[in-house]
Amino acid sequence: MSFKTFQVNLYHFLSNVRPLLTTLVIFWVLASLGLGWLVNSLLILFGLILLAPVVLFFGFRWWLQRNLVSDRCPVCEYELTGLNNTQLQCPNCGEQLMVKQGNFQRFTPEGTIDVSAVEVQAQALED
Repeated sequence: MSFKTFQVNLYHFLSNVRPLLTTLVIFWVLASLGLGWLVNSLLILFGLILLAPVVLFFGFRWWLQRNLVSDRCPVCEYELTGLNNTQLQCPNCGEQLMVKQGNFQRFTPEGTIDVSAVEVQAQALED
């Protein structure tokens, strides 16, 4: 191994390690000047920046698990998904639906009475 090859390898090594060494020297100087609180606050801020997306992801999944409802349309029995306490329209039959307490209900304006028809079998009366 020649001296020139050693110099080239050393130069590449130092160019890769330089940012790490610079950061280490800056933290060392700040800590020696009594600015350890600044270093600690920067480390805490960096930790929060790394931890926040994880907490948000699991928080959003928990909220979605509690509020996402999958049920069948009461009119046409088409299976669909919606958020709790919201209105939506069935993509199959076009009926306006309201999601309440984990079930889909037909959305009716205030004062409307919703009736279900029942088929009655006709019987002949005998004398």
